[in-house]
Amino acid sequence: MGSFKQRVGCLHAHHSNIAYVERAFASYEVELEHFVDPALMYRVSSDPNFSAVDASRKVEEQLEWMAQSGIDVILITCTNYIVFAEKVELTMSTPVITLDEPFFHEICDDPLPQTLVFTNQATVEGTMKRLYHIAARLGKPDISSLVEVKVVEHAFELIMQGRKDEYMEVLVRSLHELREAEPDRTLAVAQLSMVDAALQVELETGQAIGNPLRSLMNLLENLLG
Repeated sequence: MGSFKQRVGCLHAHHSNIAYVERAFASYEVELEHFVDPALMYRVSSDPNFSAVDASRKVEEQLEWMAQSGIDVILITCTNYIVFAEKVELTMSTPVITLDEPFFHEICDDPLPQTLVFTNQATVEGTMKRLYHIAARLGKPDISSLVEVKVVEHAFELIMQGRKDEYMEVLVRSLHELREAEPDRTLAVAQLSMVDAALQVELETGQAIGNPLRSLMNLLENLLG
């Protein structure tokens, strides 16, 4: 293919996700284009007249716009964007990869009781529905009895305000508390913005914490490595 680089368009709800995706693709000859739109999440959480149908239509428009810009593959990193995109029938030919699917496959492959940690309460319901749907597709419908959800309260607004250091402090403390309270459960973080905190606690405890970025990197290694 000569010097041709595949163009990957990444749809984010917040600019803080860009660095994580750049890290995942760092070893591969691809060109990343980042599309960031935090307004949809603000609208969903604050406007009672803005319905899920409206949100899905907006995501559909965004994906169509990205596809028309010459992107070869689209990666959606925001859990809410993924849920809304699932509800629309996309007519474009550009392949769409969702950050959560390889992560969910790894969760389904773990036979131990697991705690899945969130900071954004608004993403929990849609994310868990997708997890259960994928688990059923993989022939593992009992995953719901193994996975417990925990939400770190009053943290998500920090990252949305650009206060990453404070966000990290809250998350690291909470992950340590969860690890100490339930040492026999597998621990994983559900959102990309939580990855650095999870990695820090891994280093400090010597115990792995699952995260969607690692799952994406494992997938890329299989596809592109």
